[in-house]
Amino acid sequence: MSPWYALLVSLVGAERLAELVVARRNARWSLGRGGVVAGRGHYPWMVALHTGLLGGCLLEVWLADRPFVPALGWPMLGLVVAAQGLRWWCVSALGHQWNTEVIVVPGLSLVTRGPYRFRWLRHPNYVAVAVEGAALPLVHSAWLTAAAFTVLNAALMVVRIRCENAALAALAPREPAVRSSGGTAL
Repeated sequence: MSPWYALLVSLVGAERLAELVVARRNARWSLGRGGVVAGRGHYPWMVALHTGLLGGCLLEVWLADRPFVPALGWPMLGLVVAAQGLRWWCVSALGHQWNTEVIVVPGLSLVTRGPYRFRWLRHPNYVAVAVEGAALPLVHSAWLTAAAFTVLNAALMVVRIRCENAALAALAPREPAVRSSGGTAL
């Protein structure tokens, strides 16, 4: 395995830790304003899946001696960078309302700025998660990790998005409170 790929995966891991710092701060903010947490049952699975992605990237490349294939690796690296940009655009647009958990604060308005202004793209952060989860392993040809993450993440996102949408809908008849997390876990 090339040291630069291990560095890339480590940098993504550091980014996940930065997300957790922001999420903890935002959770305190939301809970201090009466925020309600939903979906705690699926959250540990998200943490495990995202941790597994990082470990899987390194282990598959090392154990299966996956090569770096420039025609695949460079475009995938571009997608990883783009996914990070989209993720932090979401975090910035949601401000204090962004979290890795589903937390809704009664009385807050639905965020309609940044990538959330596109009505056809209801969960842009989950697009970033899906792209990164497929692209990061493929930077170094770890196709088993990419496939496993994609399938498991799709199943988890069905649960997560239902939970998030229900949490927002429970605040009716007012306009939905806030586009909850759209976040990712470690």
